[in-house]
Amino acid sequence: MIDLKDKVAMVTGGSRGIGAAASIALARAGASVVVNYAHREEAAAEVISQARAHGAKAIAVRADVARVDDVQRLFDIALAQFGRIDVLVANAGIWKRAEIERLDEKEWQETIDINLKGVYTCCRLAAIEMKKQGSGRIITVSSTAGQRGEAFYSHYAASKGGVISFTKALASELGPSGITVNSVAAGWVFTDLSAEALQDKQELEKIVAAIPLRRVATPEDIAGPILFLASDLARHITGEILNVNGGSVLCG
Repeated sequence: MIDLKDKVAMVTGGSRGIGAAASIALARAGASVVVNYAHREEAAAEVISQARAHGAKAIAVRADVARVDDVQRLFDIALAQFGRIDVLVANAGIWKRAEIERLDEKEWQETIDINLKGVYTCCRLAAIEMKKQGSGRIITVSSTAGQRGEAFYSHYAASKGGVISFTKALASELGPSGITVNSVAAGWVFTDLSAEALQDKQELEKIVAAIPLRRVATPEDIAGPILFLASDLARHITGEILNVNGGSVLCG
């Protein structure tokens, strides 16, 4: 039912976890894919290989989403290769534990720069191109932490709360231009970022017990809703914060 043939999708943080799963899902649906990565070149190459195995055109571009010049280069390369951007998945992010009394300015700024400024840098350039086209889909990846807070990760929660508000603001602003803007608020997911926390058997049991569906999500569980929001099935949805958390956080 989802056909993204002739569409071009850009996924930030696309070399691993949710970003990798989203890149492959978009490619499987027929989209050409621009996989952004910051450090893991080999992982990005593997995602490209899987995307191409589904018959999709795909390229990998290294860029730090927190740097305006890097993001401009990312978009320049994507546009030179494909000529348009139809879907942006603003996914790149970090998650590092820091008790508030030990959270220094450097750690705070790093998280805000990547998780929040990085969404701004990409959405701004995507909006410029999508306005020219008269259409587009922007999907940000937020978190349950941005909805309810998260002890020992206050900087992360603040960044994701900002992403949620930014998403809603852009939805109102860009709707008249034919652009939808939505967010997927993920709960616990088995990724590299959460691997250390989820490796502890007792901690994992406590986490699972607090999830009504009694399981931690896979990256593919998040990629599916992202694909839905990128498709025409979601053409009349904008400003939505789609909770994908197994029922652990219930909010409208």
